[in-house]
Amino acid sequence: MRKRMMTLAVALAAAGIGVVTAVPPNAAPAATARPLTVVSDRPSDSPVTSRIAVHFDLTKGQMPENVAMGPDGTAYVTFAAARQVAAVSPSGGTRILATLPAPVDGGVHPPVLSFALTTGIVRTADGTIFFLYASGDAASTGLYRLRPGQVVPQRIAALPADGLPNGLAFDATAKRFYLTDSVRGTISTVALDGGRVEVWSSAPELAATGFLGANGIKVRAGAVWATNLDQGTLLRIPVRHGRPGPVRVAATGLVGIDDFAFVGAGDRQVVAALNGPNTVVGIDAAGRSRTLLTAADGLQNPTSVAVRGRTVAVLSAAYTTAVDPNLVLATLPGR
Repeated sequence: MRKRMMTLAVALAAAGIGVVTAVPPNAAPAATARPLTVVSDRPSDSPVTSRIAVHFDLTKGQMPENVAMGPDGTAYVTFAAARQVAAVSPSGGTRILATLPAPVDGGVHPPVLSFALTTGIVRTADGTIFFLYASGDAASTGLYRLRPGQVVPQRIAALPADGLPNGLAFDATAKRFYLTDSVRGTISTVALDGGRVEVWSSAPELAATGFLGANGIKVRAGAVWATNLDQGTLLRIPVRHGRPGPVRVAATGLVGIDDFAFVGAGDRQVVAALNGPNTVVGIDAAGRSRTLLTAADGLQNPTSVAVRGRTVAVLSAAYTTAVDPNLVLATLPGR
């Protein structure tokens, strides 16, 4: 675990994404852990309230990378370094649903990060979980399916072992998945039942410029939306007869942007996790961002967000802070 954390810290620093606070890589998580050197820039009169709902175990590799919410409030998460998929109940109980085997080489060959990890996750209406595994091994890198009641996931689509599959989104109308590759700088698509994977877009706006490019991804209002961590952008790509239209940069200046979610039924309000800066921001239709949560709220390298009504669930992986990976629940102001 120490080597993994140091690898990430070095890579983030090389990409110009600062580490918020220096914590020994082997530090154990604590129930009341907080960074001590961070001052929140969230306005003191902000109507956003927050609390740490769940603390995860860093020593077990429980670094939550991505999240999908169930209708009962259960958070389905991928634990990156543990190569696991888990269900976190509304009461805070964590149940491991599946663990992916490590590649025979130990999982040291995924590009950039140099460790095998589970990444994007989607839950469909029938309760089936789909998720990505970036192992650096051609025999196991790909899109996986875990049906309710099963304990052994099935790989339904192979992905390039020299890439880093990261974000995953599902278009229920077209019954297709869209997924980002943060190293190759692409968005690919594959049918609900798996099979052949096709590169849908390799626009330059998706490219990495030193660390990781295309990252989070969602489908909303006739378009595919994605983030680019290196370029600090939120992108909108219209879907035209199944093919990508021109890329529009919806927001810029979002250093270290990872995953994001829409607020409400439309596409005019976004909540996004900024990993290195240790913040969660709101982004409006004009591309303006406002800080909603900071390290003072308990964030530890936030990786993903999910929105249910006025509640925002924020997962932090503690990739570089190396202390207290957790789930923060925040309440947005009423309209």
